Amino acid sequence: MTKSIKTFFFLTVVLIITGCSLPKLFQVVINQGNLIDNEMLGKLEVGMTESQVKYIMGTPLIIDTFYPRRWDYYTSIAQGDNKFAETKVTLYFEESLLVKWEGDLPTEEVESK
Repeated sequence: MTKSIKTFFFLTVVLIITGCSLPKLFQVVINQGNLIDNEMLGKLEVGMTESQVKYIMGTPLIIDTFYPRRWDYYTSIAQGDNKFAETKVTLYFEESLLVKWEGDLPTEEVESK
């Protein structure tokens, strides 16, 4: 009886140790932030109201409490340690009207053209 219990515990420990060291077979693709494409940026025009911009771009990921006239949109698409795309777009408002925007375009769409 004691030999079978020792064997059981030994096999359990071996399975736990080898289970943690197995290679990762599947990693989920994780989309974080606002998914922004060139079509959305193409629809932006200087002088648009905040509600019009929200309709096109969606709710911004970051509205800074100390500088509420700046909206930041950030997108990250990753699978494990591999980053496929990273986009940062910043919009600036004055008197609730869009003045300018800056940032990088989505890398996937730039490469496909």
